[in-house]
Amino acid sequence: MGQGHLTRRDIRATLELDMSGHQTVPSDFSVPSIVPIHATHSAIASGRLADSKTAATRGLSARALSRLDAVAKRTIDVVLASLLLLLLAPLMLIIALLVAIDGGPVLFSHERLGSGLQTFGCLKFRTMILGAEPCLSEYLGYHPLAMDEWKARQKLDFDPRITPIGGFLRRTSLDELPQLVNVICGNMSLVGPRPITMKEAVRYGDDLSLYARVRPGITGLWQVSGRNDIGYETRVALDGQYVRSRTIIMDAIILAATPRIVLSRQGAR
Repeated sequence: MGQGHLTRRDIRATLELDMSGHQTVPSDFSVPSIVPIHATHSAIASGRLADSKTAATRGLSARALSRLDAVAKRTIDVVLASLLLLLLAPLMLIIALLVAIDGGPVLFSHERLGSGLQTFGCLKFRTMILGAEPCLSEYLGYHPLAMDEWKARQKLDFDPRITPIGGFLRRTSLDELPQLVNVICGNMSLVGPRPITMKEAVRYGDDLSLYARVRPGITGLWQVSGRNDIGYETRVALDGQYVRSRTIIMDAIILAATPRIVLSRQGAR
């Protein structure tokens, strides 16, 4: 295996090893039924919350929802996602027409890792120009500082691939509306860890096994805790914290906080 790169076989072996191991939760450890979002973020930022790798090696496991809670979560996902699709259909039609102006496809399906590290096509409105990947490679080749930024965050403050309408959709998170279809199909949840790519899996370290136990979400702790204003390691830690502490009430708090964060464009790029 090359340094900094994981194959599907590598991450599957990592998950199977974790699930077949005999790690136990210390008897003096208890997970709170709900962790306030602002408290979680401030704890991570100030260093009071152990990083995800340390937590994993101490045997902190994912908090499993009860069967009733799991059914309730899935029911809420399907019902809310269906209602939102109906309510937002006119807006999504307008967005589709604007995206299609340049003659390219309306939707973009990007391969992401889901529950059990199964890959799925994560849907978004297309926000990039045609031929985006060659454009990125050429741009990074001529701009070393941008290359450093890309390696650190997998994002660019100035991304030459983004179309004018695409920039607006990203800043307002409207590009993610098609993921409601992913929720109905069972690939995603309304609330969960940020869906990651195969290349990003190596950066999750021991927390990858936590990520693999749940469906990724349209929104989550990362989205309501600063989004792109926080570092990648903090994003990973927030994903791990969600899996370890998740409850239906916690999901409700995150869902309630999401519209305010989106409208304020906090951390939007």
